[in-house]
Amino acid sequence: QVQLVESGGGLVQPGGSLRLSCAASGSIYSINAAGWYRQAPGKERELVSRINAGGSTNYADSVKGRFTISRDNAKNTVYLQMNSLKPEDTAVYYCNADISYSRYGNRRVFWGQGTQATVSS
Repeated sequence: QVQLVESGGGLVQPGGSLRLSCAASGSIYSINAAGWYRQAPGKERELVSRINAGGSTNYADSVKGRFTISRDNAKNTVYLQMNSLKPEDTAVYYCNADISYSRYGNRRVFWGQGTQATVSS
């Protein structure tokens, strides 16, 4: 069974940084596209950033220039480096990954349980 586990959230002051990690474990053949989403209280879940199998990335306008997504295929891990954090970045951050779990092409999208990031003075 495949699992995604996020870590790295916490409380940080405005202007600070956090690095989120999303580690995939289980029967993994390959991780295709992966991404980070966030959900603030009273708001809908929104896409923050995605990275495809080839390493191409895209970002929400609100985080461009401040956040960087990356992946380590050897560790089956996706990262989100968040710099210059603002109070409006406060949310639960979720990892999402399209994973092939067999060499026969079986694949599906998995979600992590989320990690809280709070930006406050």
